[in-house]
Amino acid sequence: MSTFFNFILRSIPLAIPLLFGSVGEIITEKSGHLNLVIPGIMYAGGIGGVIGGFLYETACGNNAELMNPLLLVLIPLLCSLVCSVVMGLIYSFLTVTLRANQNVTGLALTTFGIGLGNFFGASLIKLVDSEMPNIVLRNTSNAFSVSIPGVENWGFLGQLFFSHDFLTYTAIIIAIIASAVLNRTRVGLNLRAVGENPATADAAGINVTRYKYVATMIGSAVAGFGGLQYVMVYADGVWSNNAFGDRGWMAIALVIFALWKPNMAIVGSLLFGALCNANNYIQGLGTETQELFKILPYLVTIVVLIITSMRKKREHQPPEALGLPYFREER
Repeated sequence: MSTFFNFILRSIPLAIPLLFGSVGEIITEKSGHLNLVIPGIMYAGGIGGVIGGFLYETACGNNAELMNPLLLVLIPLLCSLVCSVVMGLIYSFLTVTLRANQNVTGLALTTFGIGLGNFFGASLIKLVDSEMPNIVLRNTSNAFSVSIPGVENWGFLGQLFFSHDFLTYTAIIIAIIASAVLNRTRVGLNLRAVGENPATADAAGINVTRYKYVATMIGSAVAGFGGLQYVMVYADGVWSNNAFGDRGWMAIALVIFALWKPNMAIVGSLLFGALCNANNYIQGLGTETQELFKILPYLVTIVVLIITSMRKKREHQPPEALGLPYFREER
């Protein structure tokens, strides 16, 4: 029971970056844009938070007594937000204003974001002159990882639901709010109309360009917090270049699994987090077999994609204009 309990608790921090990334991607895709920059945006959000935390800790002389816990959280959050939104703005300008190919632009900007993150990460590592190729922001990580005092005495359910960092609850709240906005508000209806048929939405007086820009930048901001949560909570404030692995791509795969529904992304991210964590708890099957467990989230996504394609229910399909540039002159 103890092993299973630890498995669940350790899977949740793995799931939350995926939830941030997938919800951010769903918001963007609802506007008709396939945002393959999500891996690069998560990377940029992570390094942005690291830069902010590093500068503040350095300004305080790495003296924990001089550091304000609120600033330890706010500065990395704002830096992560700025980096993520800028990436989303660049993508929007290229694909909405200049009508560049969304797939090519997304892949190019993902490479750019990862390269930029590695550049700044390597620069910070040189500044601290560390023997290990990483940066450790222990004080910032501790500020992000604060949970309710005494929760360890609340039993299994208390620890399961109330022992997590504030970004975990923020991700769940954002997913619930995004689902409500998309399905129960006029703004959500307009956004879905833009993603389904931008020409009709434009004819109805909806500002298509504005909706695409805003949706992409909001989605980018949400995805960037996933990178920040991974570094500050799951990795305990340790930044190593190329340590993110394929989590950004997994977040995009999760969008398909969740059927473009933010509330379903909560369940999907927990499942994906558990599958990613499973190989750490499989003993005696050999390294090769353990590595095979890492592909389980993708296999599950493929199965869901096949099933939804066969059923052909419209509510289980992506927005009809997803990935297609909108030319108002052709309306």
